[in-house]
Amino acid sequence: MIPEFADSDAPSLPLWLIRPGEAEPVLPPEIGPFAANWARAQGFAAKPGQVCLLPSAEGGLDGALFGIGPEPAAADRPARERFALARAAEALPAGNWHLANRPQGFDLTQGALGWLFAQYRFDRYKRIEAPRARIVCPDGLDRDRLIAMAAGEYLARDLINTPASDMGPGELEQAARELAQRHGAEIEVTCGDDLLARNFPMIHAVGRAGAQPPRLIDIRFPGEGPRLTLVGKGVCFDTGGLDIKPSASMALMKKDMGGAANVLGLAETLARLGLHRAMQLRILIPAVENAISANAFRPGDVLTSRKGLTVEVNNTDAEGRLVLADALALADEEAPDLLVSMATLTGAARVALGPELPPFFCDDDALAATIQGAGRAHADPVWRLPFWEPYEAMIEPAIADLDNAPSGGFAGAITAALFLRRFTGQARAYAHFDIYGWQPSAAPGRPKGGAGQAMRAILHALPEILR
Repeated sequence: MIPEFADSDAPSLPLWLIRPGEAEPVLPPEIGPFAANWARAQGFAAKPGQVCLLPSAEGGLDGALFGIGPEPAAADRPARERFALARAAEALPAGNWHLANRPQGFDLTQGALGWLFAQYRFDRYKRIEAPRARIVCPDGLDRDRLIAMAAGEYLARDLINTPASDMGPGELEQAARELAQRHGAEIEVTCGDDLLARNFPMIHAVGRAGAQPPRLIDIRFPGEGPRLTLVGKGVCFDTGGLDIKPSASMALMKKDMGGAANVLGLAETLARLGLHRAMQLRILIPAVENAISANAFRPGDVLTSRKGLTVEVNNTDAEGRLVLADALALADEEAPDLLVSMATLTGAARVALGPELPPFFCDDDALAATIQGAGRAHADPVWRLPFWEPYEAMIEPAIADLDNAPSGGFAGAITAALFLRRFTGQARAYAHFDIYGWQPSAAPGRPKGGAGQAMRAILHALPEILR
């Protein structure tokens, strides 16, 4: 699917955004007494998401009112519902619409972006009708930037929603190649036993039992300036390996490449905006399937990483940090200005913060504040958790340098982040995002299924980070 606004030159109907008043909503005088009386007769109270279609004198459609609820009590307080205007995209009749007013305190950029997000449907296997109400991009907004952000989100959703039967390591590689071709980037893929020859032993160990050989995807975009490297976990399906997951836990494991999908989506947005030209953008994706076969890696195995650190495997279902470790070690060798990893990594992160508030880890207080502030300002919330030094001992087993799955179950998101940090050190700054990558139930602008997370937070933080 392609996100798009209605043509500004085409006829369109007015959509009025209305807040509730003390007794009843204050209706705009421009709609006239006939439409105002009609709205009152319909019981329109400007409740969030409430729609009232306005008839013309001839019985046709003359516009609509849309309730946006009361003005927020504080500008910096997160709204209870993100992308509220997306409800209008779902509810209005087909046709072109334009915003007829701009209420104080209403974020037009978020509203327009949410409308684009609401247009998305995953229809690869089944015809699903998308909302046919389209909006004209409001004056003063950056139309191209909004479309670029929506395109990145669509790409991430498409990749996550596609089942492993059609999105294995090979198909993920193909999606990366198509992105590289669209934007003039160079791509190199190290596959199968070549991973051993080029010193990516843990990517090979995790993926060697899969139906498709494991691989490391390396994309470099043309550009000059600070180095930004994005590393995304590309576990295209996760059975848990020999420590096999129960069926209920395996049901959503097509989304275990959500980190890869998100870094590709972010790269799509950066490239569409031409921002990659002002930096040296690199994308690294270890793409594997964690499967069960005679040559699967085992609990108790000790693996030697690219960095030389040895890792005792105490749970084959903690495989994401293993493949990320080799990719992070490679990325770190170039000492990028900012190194970012994104992964659907731990259930502990979901227990702590739920499905739509991904934690991130960063040692740089100023960088962390910039990222968290950008996420809040652009309806892409993230929450900082600590690299808690006293827990380092938890990832140090008796017979190897590191333990991939400390016993006890405490602080699982933190110990996973501490594990990954051991494979960095030369990068000027490092941030790790433990995302969920999935919308469990439909919400405005966010249909149930694959979801982008932290992409816009990173996008809007970059100018300050890389200046």
